[in-house]
Amino acid sequence: MDWGTILLAFHSLLVLAFVVRILLRDDLSPPARLAWFIVLNLVPYFGSAIYFLFGEIDIGRRLKKRHEEVFGEIRARASAFMGVPADTDRLIEPLYRPAFRYAASINGFHAVPGNDAELMADGDETRARLVADIDAATEQVHVLYYIWLGDNTGTDIAEALIRAARRGVTCRAMADGLGSRAMIKSALWKRMGEAGVQLAVALSFRNVLRVFLTSRIDLRNHRKITVIDGRITYCGSRNSADPEFLVKARYAPWVDIMLRFTGPVVAQNQLLFASDWMQATGESLDGIMLRAEPVAGGFPAQVMGVGPTERRGATPQLFSNLIACADRSLTISTPYFVPDATLMDALCGAAYRGVAVTLIFPEKNDSWIVAAVSHSYYHRLLDAGCRIHEFKDGLLHAKTLTIDGRIAVVGSSNLDLRSFDLNYENNILLQDETVTRAVIKRQQDYIDRSVPVRLPDVLIWPWHRRIWNNVVATIGPLL
Repeated sequence: MDWGTILLAFHSLLVLAFVVRILLRDDLSPPARLAWFIVLNLVPYFGSAIYFLFGEIDIGRRLKKRHEEVFGEIRARASAFMGVPADTDRLIEPLYRPAFRYAASINGFHAVPGNDAELMADGDETRARLVADIDAATEQVHVLYYIWLGDNTGTDIAEALIRAARRGVTCRAMADGLGSRAMIKSALWKRMGEAGVQLAVALSFRNVLRVFLTSRIDLRNHRKITVIDGRITYCGSRNSADPEFLVKARYAPWVDIMLRFTGPVVAQNQLLFASDWMQATGESLDGIMLRAEPVAGGFPAQVMGVGPTERRGATPQLFSNLIACADRSLTISTPYFVPDATLMDALCGAAYRGVAVTLIFPEKNDSWIVAAVSHSYYHRLLDAGCRIHEFKDGLLHAKTLTIDGRIAVVGSSNLDLRSFDLNYENNILLQDETVTRAVIKRQQDYIDRSVPVRLPDVLIWPWHRRIWNNVVATIGPLL
């Protein structure tokens, strides 16, 4: 038997083994199976390695078990802060109740009344207000960031935590092991620890071999959570980084959105932070401050946290429920648009039934792969009647959704498969005309700084661009 025959036999066995594995998986969609079949047959050795490293969405049995223990403790000891199902019927307008109920089904956070929110004007105001709130803290400060840079914003927040810890405030700081790897290795991180700030790393790379063998290296904690004295929380798309975003400065400024919340929803964000802290450190809920202080005349809101330890499809199903509730208008901004079939059908269906659907994406994306996949969907969206605008003044990083001038969602979730399946994300869903109008006004500012994309423009794209977009979109389910 010559080497050619041996290699052919090995190639066939390798492809067959992974094909059988893919066929045995009930969690894969048919398009995802087809994409893997194509990759494995075209580049079998490379494809097999990629499947081994990235094909399975599995965080490992140990972390799954710990996640169940953590939320079991939270539900047993802090259910009073998670809200009750009956309040959804009492607080939320009938048209939008299905979306709030679905959000509550993910990890048990229900709508709670008495909240208030203030939309930050820009990155400078966000940094100033956040640092001022930390400087005014008297009891506890908790922060969690996917990307924490050593620039002006990152340094100012770190120094504020150091000052708070030195005056006796309990400070807990977490950062993602990949997104904040430079900060975690920095002298500034060490100084925080020396000052008394309790530090933790989400999804650490301390044992890379175990990560490779039992999980996926690209499962990340993408959340951005700040909670101060159990009374204030910030939620939105901004990491602990300047708009100039030095690690990808060529796409700057990065345009984000942040809201500063007060009211009982703060306790829910505190519990979401606590779940990550407990997961990373092995600690219990002891010492985590929880308080519910309703604001007179405040609105209902609830936290929604998703991740690879929650059920598959929770994020696209949530957004599809929200889209299905839209009666008059729906506006979405997201930097990364790689939808699944559920979300695409929901968007097109809303436009066909007469909802004014507006989508705002960045004109220049930091991911050429995501840009190509996004563009492959333009024809279908525009043909259905959706309006698309491409933001031209930097990279639009704000993740927003507004419905009918009544409902708003802000947070860390993108409309792409990474946010759907791989990342830990946090969002706040609310019903309030005043806050929603403020977010809509910000969305209109994005539109005013955008270029509209029209169907005739897409129809005259050169053939090689259309082929490229669709080829990349074919493997979109693997992204």
